[in-house]
Amino acid sequence: MQKELEARSFNACELCTNQVDLTVFAVYPYSDKDANHNILICANCNNQIEDPSKMDQNHWRCLIESVWSEADAVKVVSWRVLDRLRSNGIGWATDLQDMMYMDEATSEWAKDVNTDVTRSTVHKDSNGVVLNAGDSIVLIKDLDVKGSSLTAKRGAAVRNIRLDPDNEEYIEGKVDGQTVVIITKYVKKI
Repeated sequence: MQKELEARSFNACELCTNQVDLTVFAVYPYSDKDANHNILICANCNNQIEDPSKMDQNHWRCLIESVWSEADAVKVVSWRVLDRLRSNGIGWATDLQDMMYMDEATSEWAKDVNTDVTRSTVHKDSNGVVLNAGDSIVLIKDLDVKGSSLTAKRGAAVRNIRLDPDNEEYIEGKVDGQTVVIITKYVKKI
């Protein structure tokens, strides 16, 4: 299988085209030896996929080419990495992910929620509704903003929120022109 992947990728990482320290990466949920379910990636890409704290958003600009790969497994991993970046509020990742084309089966494969290449935290509002980067929310309680005299009033709408990748209780948004951290149990998605 490795020889088949090397031929398909021209001996380069199928995500960033690096030609050093290449390894086979099984695309969840598959762990078989079918080249259609695996990709060839470099150590740098592999480390960032395996450990979200090492994600370097500028490195992943290379996905502008891999999203058009003919290999579905490459598209799936590209989509998942972009989804992780998107959930962290990276605008260009949102645009690139929106431009991607995948057939229905490949799209379902990419969106498999149990994958290890998606965001590690899930943010939910006070009603248990999942929040995504870019969503709009409304405050359900008056909140005093620490370090400021500002009080965010109940009913205030906050648009285009960002998610804290390390803490599922924290989101960021602008209230009265000031960026603040908001605890998810005090918001409702609109």
